[in-house]
Amino acid sequence: MRLINYFLSISILLISPITNVLATTTWHFIPRDVSSLHSKPANARIHYGKGPLQFADLRLPKGKGPFPVAIIVHGGCWASKFATYKDTAALSDALRDNGIATYNVEYRREDNKGGGWPGTFNDVAHAADYLRKIAKKYSLNLKNVIAVGHSAGGHLALWLAARHNLPKQTVLYTKNPLPLRGVVVLDGVPNLKAFRKQGINTCEGIDVVGKLLGNTPKQISERYKYASPSELLPLDVPQILIFGRKDTSVPPSFGYTYTKIARKHGDKVKFITIPFLGHHGAAVPNSLAWPAVRSSVLSLLNIKKN
Repeated sequence: MRLINYFLSISILLISPITNVLATTTWHFIPRDVSSLHSKPANARIHYGKGPLQFADLRLPKGKGPFPVAIIVHGGCWASKFATYKDTAALSDALRDNGIATYNVEYRREDNKGGGWPGTFNDVAHAADYLRKIAKKYSLNLKNVIAVGHSAGGHLALWLAARHNLPKQTVLYTKNPLPLRGVVVLDGVPNLKAFRKQGINTCEGIDVVGKLLGNTPKQISERYKYASPSELLPLDVPQILIFGRKDTSVPPSFGYTYTKIARKHGDKVKFITIPFLGHHGAAVPNSLAWPAVRSSVLSLLNIKKN
């Protein structure tokens, strides 16, 4: 019913001559709308670790391959109470229908045993690198891999692209991490330090950034430089940041500020805002953001539009 109301709202916006109609018809997706969207089953569930949350759902397009790959990382305040891999299942399915193998990653969050520091980061890193073990079986082109992340998952997608800059002394260091061709960030968090206060407001009063990084102020302060993509610039890969202009959870200003800094470091970054869109709409196929999301993913993977 909420989806029907959404499209009715958009229809009203398109045909109404009343200029103040925007104030009375605004509607945004909420998490349960996104997690309940229909998606076709994955072709395989890949267990990149032994834990119950260490898996990724692999969806394969039609054909023989080798297929370009999009690593999909869901958000949810880095806490299990807010989101799961189901929140990006529909997005993964829609991208699969565009000729892309999608790898929808589940991982331990800060409130899961073994999550937080360093478990959350190591999980997404291990999941990405595990593609090397399954590439031959599933005909995956590991020379054409990108990461796509929503919200907190946008942070982790950027971090995947940045981890080649990690020093050896950190527990997050991985020798020879899987290289990415680019990153698409959907209402994501590129700067953990800047977002910490906002995160408390967004995530029901929980200091999620603090919980993600450590138990003491000293730990948190020291770990920003290894955990925040803004501290690991330049990433040396193209990045496309897509934000809803009506996003109050991760306002577009976070993406805009990061874009300016990343460009100063020499990175190629594109910043896109979508009118009327709230925080969750970018992860919804056929939403207002979908044309920008689809074209961004296809462009980074060098796939021609149909």
